[in-house]
Amino acid sequence: MSDERYTVISADCHAGADLLDYKPYLEKRYHDEFDDWAATYVNPYEDLLADTADKNWNSERRLAELEQDGIVAEVVFPNTIPPFFPSGSLMAPAPAPEEFERRWAGLRAHNRWLADFCAAAPGRRAGVFQILLNDVEEAVKEIRRAASAGLRGGLMLPGTPPGSGLPELHSQSYDPIWAVCEELGVPVNHHAGSASPPLGDEPAARAVFMVETTWFSHRALWHLVFGGAFRRHPGLKLVLTEQGSGWIPGVLDMLDYYHGRLVAAATKAGTAESKFGAGLAARMGKPPSEVWQDNCFVGASFMRPHEVPLRDRIGVDKIMWGSDYPHDEGTYPYTREGLRFAYAGVPREELTAMLGGNAARVYGFDLDLLDPIAAKVGPTVAEVAEPLPEPPADATSPLFARGARVRVW
Repeated sequence: MSDERYTVISADCHAGADLLDYKPYLEKRYHDEFDDWAATYVNPYEDLLADTADKNWNSERRLAELEQDGIVAEVVFPNTIPPFFPSGSLMAPAPAPEEFERRWAGLRAHNRWLADFCAAAPGRRAGVFQILLNDVEEAVKEIRRAASAGLRGGLMLPGTPPGSGLPELHSQSYDPIWAVCEELGVPVNHHAGSASPPLGDEPAARAVFMVETTWFSHRALWHLVFGGAFRRHPGLKLVLTEQGSGWIPGVLDMLDYYHGRLVAAATKAGTAESKFGAGLAARMGKPPSEVWQDNCFVGASFMRPHEVPLRDRIGVDKIMWGSDYPHDEGTYPYTREGLRFAYAGVPREELTAMLGGNAARVYGFDLDLLDPIAAKVGPTVAEVAEPLPEPPADATSPLFARGARVRVW
């Protein structure tokens, strides 16, 4: 942070190439298949067909708009359609066996594109690369390749929703992935929307998806905890992004409760729960709340006013603010107003951590590079401290929604 301005790093932004621009990043043996696929593909997303779609790949436009919004660096999650995918890769179901090879080729093409996109703004983008879980050995190879290509945002962990045919995330079959991420210091990111099962096409399915999608994403936390991933790989870092943050204290209390009961039951043969606790005591390791403090972070895109009072229970050193640019639900172009709306009255040193310091630590941003930029474009300490009387009339972010000011002090 500069003397009077915050250095703001968005821990949740999205980008990707325009559809045809992925072709140079594909292995040549897939070029003819790509041409055939692209010629008939119909993009289902209005925002990727609009005049503003180039926010996803126009490097200069992004830098200008983010700076205008007070943001100097970003963690970049995927957004557009990779080659051979039916939809955005965040939401796409696991591939069928006959689709696997081409899907892998599409994700590798995205990862190569992303490395170039990040290199176009040195030190200001941490790209989150993608894998599939169907072949753990191939996943490990891609993790090593992507990390060596400079994608510092780490791994985007796919979900394993019911019906996917994949082992659940608590399975030790994924240990080679956790091991290489620990070895290389690669954060494991789990983004909302990537773990929900298909719900059908009925109108109610959309409402059910909105209610359940974050819960399905939360599952990665207790799967990895109860599966013992953090005991076997104590240097592993898990980041849960765009899933809210207010749920964390209550869920940690619940997980500690079950952890305690199961561990205790494991030492008391003949109790009602002893059969469930058998083998868990040694496998799980520390209580979940301690694992959270040692290994986990939240990409809080974006922290709502009623969540802010919970920051001490979540951990001020665990929270990384995100703008969700370029999505309509994101805070652009009203990030400064959003920060005032949520954070007015929060101590300066805490905001310094949550708005940029924590993300710099997790994703390896160089604050010596970013602070001088923030000294010109970052939100001032004084303006963020000033409460926002009314949200902007045309703001589209749910941060500003009615009831968002409810506080639990």
